[in-house]
Amino acid sequence: MSRFYIIFAFVFVSLFSFGQNDLSNYLKFAEAQYKKGDYVYALEYYQKALVLDSQTVNILWNYAETLRAYKDYRKAEYYYEKVYAKEEASLFPASLMQLGLMQKQNGKYDMAIETFKKAKKKYTKDKKGYLYLKSKRELESCLWAKTAIKDSTDYLINQLPTTVNSPNSEFGHNIYNGKLLFSSLRGDSIHSNEEVYSTEYKTRLYSSKYENQNYAKNEIIKDLIVEKFNTGNGSFSLDGNRFYFSLCQDEGYNYKCKIAVANYKNGKWSSIDTLGDVINQQGANTSMPSIGKIDGEEVLFFSSDRNGGEGGMDIYYSFIKNGNQFGKVQAYKVGNSPDNELSPFYDEKSKNLYFSSSWHDGFGGYDVFAAKLVNGKFDKPVNLGLPTNSPANDTYFFVHGDTNYVSSNRLGVFYSKNPTCCSDVFSLTKPIKIIPPTPKETLAELNKRLPVTLYFHNDWPDPKTLATTTKINYIDNYHDYIALIPTYKKEYANGLSGNRAEDAQEDIESFFTEYVDQGVKDLELFRDLMLEELQKGTSLELTIKGFASPLAKTEYNVNLTKRRIASLVNYLSEYENGVFKPYLNAKASNGAKISIKEVPFGEYTADKLVSDNPNDQKNSVYSRAASLERKIEIQSISILSQDSVSVVKADLQIQDLGKINANAIQIRLFKVRNTSGKVVQFLASDIPCSCNKVEISKNTLQPGETADVKVSFDPKGYSGKVVKSIYLNTKESIQKTRLVLTAEVY
Repeated sequence: MSRFYIIFAFVFVSLFSFGQNDLSNYLKFAEAQYKKGDYVYALEYYQKALVLDSQTVNILWNYAETLRAYKDYRKAEYYYEKVYAKEEASLFPASLMQLGLMQKQNGKYDMAIETFKKAKKKYTKDKKGYLYLKSKRELESCLWAKTAIKDSTDYLINQLPTTVNSPNSEFGHNIYNGKLLFSSLRGDSIHSNEEVYSTEYKTRLYSSKYENQNYAKNEIIKDLIVEKFNTGNGSFSLDGNRFYFSLCQDEGYNYKCKIAVANYKNGKWSSIDTLGDVINQQGANTSMPSIGKIDGEEVLFFSSDRNGGEGGMDIYYSFIKNGNQFGKVQAYKVGNSPDNELSPFYDEKSKNLYFSSSWHDGFGGYDVFAAKLVNGKFDKPVNLGLPTNSPANDTYFFVHGDTNYVSSNRLGVFYSKNPTCCSDVFSLTKPIKIIPPTPKETLAELNKRLPVTLYFHNDWPDPKTLATTTKINYIDNYHDYIALIPTYKKEYANGLSGNRAEDAQEDIESFFTEYVDQGVKDLELFRDLMLEELQKGTSLELTIKGFASPLAKTEYNVNLTKRRIASLVNYLSEYENGVFKPYLNAKASNGAKISIKEVPFGEYTADKLVSDNPNDQKNSVYSRAASLERKIEIQSISILSQDSVSVVKADLQIQDLGKINANAIQIRLFKVRNTSGKVVQFLASDIPCSCNKVEISKNTLQPGETADVKVSFDPKGYSGKVVKSIYLNTKESIQKTRLVLTAEVY
């Protein structure tokens, strides 16, 4: 049987008189099938219509919408692009947003980012409207996905066999008494973004005996068939005597569901009834029941679009007393969103509430998230990552023993026509023998996430000081920075009007989304991976480079970037009650440590087009260009071995020569110190430029002893801002000591 419909035998001529009205009849018939949810049939007649008229934007739009409902993301992207090229979101405002969504679900994150930036700007006049909010959210989500796709968990994902999966859609619910319970053919409550089929079909509950990692041929649960209703989403009570499931009526291609309960005893089902108004609020769509246990109490989790929600389907829960008394319904406030939150599942062992959402940072349509129960409240959702999630729709996650399960329409599912049309059930298991990655392999994974770039307001932290350290934590600095967004938008748009003012404000908002916010997300991902490696006993060295806009003198900016680097170190020191502190202080019980190598360059690396006029704060402080220069970057990470630690430190690493004449050779003295406990012997220095010469006052240094290093710079042939470096080598360490001269040559 086809996944979506049985080809009905009928004589089409008896329905329509063809001739000059063929196109009109095709379109009317296609629209009628779309409204019924029979997308395969609708597509067939839209295709016939396109043969007669392939240019009318209304036809292209309806065809694109039907392809999206059918989850043919590739073709839908193509036709949304054609629609937008013709009408630029004037006739169909959602065309641009939908194009971005299809690009995202096809894994084209770079293209989707550009589309959502354009969409966000297009919808900016209605900033409370769904199109603007969704485009803004999806821009952030795609930026996250680009970083997160570099990482994956070590779970092995396996498609369940054809005894469970078929060319129809399957959705797994749980394993109980050795049987996998799942729904087949049509998933409920999911509207146009999820499985929708002809109304001739009904979702039914099935079971498959699970034994020795084998799944027996599935059987329909006949006792739970309710005439003219769809049934699905099953979950047993804690004592096994009650079975909660969804009972749904067709409403076009949508569903209207209630949660029902059946008694279960000695393998027999009886007394099917719906729950009362406490759970099934009048007029609401209430579905996807799942039973959990919190602190010894039975809890019903479910999804509903009841009044008072955030929008779409939201996650709710209610504690159960005596099997049939339901307490006050509570919402998962921090995780519910303007989009749908679906298929909740609570795992008592991990204290995680799992659910799917199309709103939070994700790889595609619906992703699976986990929310930890902390002090009686569920925390913010965290994406489960790859391979649990994919660019497709990933729903109905649950845990059984040491195996996770997810239902997905990702590439590779069984299908008849469209490779992403329908969902199958997948299992996720840990490999039997885990071969831990070598430090070099882990290092390669960490470096994939670099650079991590963090941004600052002008002269932050601790303005108007030459101090090189600060007590400010970078995350506190970040929150204060984003609080200035209204000020940035106002100042940068100052003197502009109309579209130019709106463009300027959008430019600033885009900067904070794409760079400032994303930098924090990149830091969080990098931080967690780095901590894992430190806990294994690997010592690491971070190279952090500083930048600054050219508003102050170089010496000032060098110290400023040192403070900025210090704010990052403070963040690591204070994170999770100081989990990084032993590594930063070289006092970890496993011997691992973090070494920070600072490269505080100052303004000579800044874009020369950025204004350095203190009286032009619009461009020197509040412009996107200036804001992009005020940053630090974690540029590289390396394994810190005994001989890779620098044994010679400079008291002052960077010296600024100021403005100098191109004909005047400059000489500066640096003082370096042997910080090791052994005698150090200097080798020949690395001097990249023939314009520099180096003399060291001593060939060897005793522990704690200092030497003078005379560095000369011949500026002949140079003009403008110049940065020149030399590198001191020692026999005792492969780590070089870098000395820097900066100047402005005229």
